[in-house]
Amino acid sequence: MHIGLLSDTHSHLDPQIFHYFADCDEIWHAGDIGNHDLADKLEAFKPFRAVYGNIDDNKMQLRFPEHNRFTVEGLDVWMTHIGGYPGKYPKQIKEMMLKNPPKLYITGHSHILKVMPDPQFGLLHMNPGACGIEGWHKIKTLLRFKIEKAQVKDLELIELGLRGEIK
Repeated sequence: MHIGLLSDTHSHLDPQIFHYFADCDEIWHAGDIGNHDLADKLEAFKPFRAVYGNIDDNKMQLRFPEHNRFTVEGLDVWMTHIGGYPGKYPKQIKEMMLKNPPKLYITGHSHILKVMPDPQFGLLHMNPGACGIEGWHKIKTLLRFKIEKAQVKDLELIELGLRGEIK
């Protein structure tokens, strides 16, 4: 299963995303989508999983969950927008992690690209950074990877250019 992972589009859909995710089986969005038109375009392109973020309106919150927990190729995945990172999880997240940690934990919100193991919970944490043109990040980023036999493989960082560049 090939996955394209993005976050924090803030209503801006860079057309390069369609090129980089052309061979993906699914696209996952870790929140702050921005508008329904953007979500519709990604959903029409590939099977689409998403969570809402703090800038997403009530209609977006009805369309997508705050937390999305699912299994792909035997891998337990938990995706949420504001979820912290290893050693810095919000109290509610940490309590849920103590009861039932996933193997892949995906967040957005910070606009900081981060992929790191969490040895305390035995999971891999991913934040794809931000690929919109709003925020304080300098480079628009995406992640692409494979899931095989409950393992993340062939992780790739994709840079779409400077935040202010519109192609």
